[in-house]
Amino acid sequence: MSLKEIFYGIQDFTEAVLFAPFNALRSLELENWWGANVMSWVFTLIGFVAFVYWMKELKKFNDNNEEDRTQISHSFLGKDSDLSRS
Repeated sequence: MSLKEIFYGIQDFTEAVLFAPFNALRSLELENWWGANVMSWVFTLIGFVAFVYWMKELKKFNDNNEEDRTQISHSFLGKDSDLSRS
């Protein structure tokens, strides 16, 4: 068995098995727009749920004052900046 046959086997497996659901959705493209874009809607929904969860977690940590806010990125952003002392 050569290395070339291994790569062709991986190609055949990927196209025939892993991409089969996407090929089925592609056939719906001309018939039903919503059906053809169902994967896009699913990924959009997952992203939206993850965003809402992350914002709720950030609010929880912000409300508990668990974040160390003593460091500032630039001196002109903080209350004790060098510019305000002069």
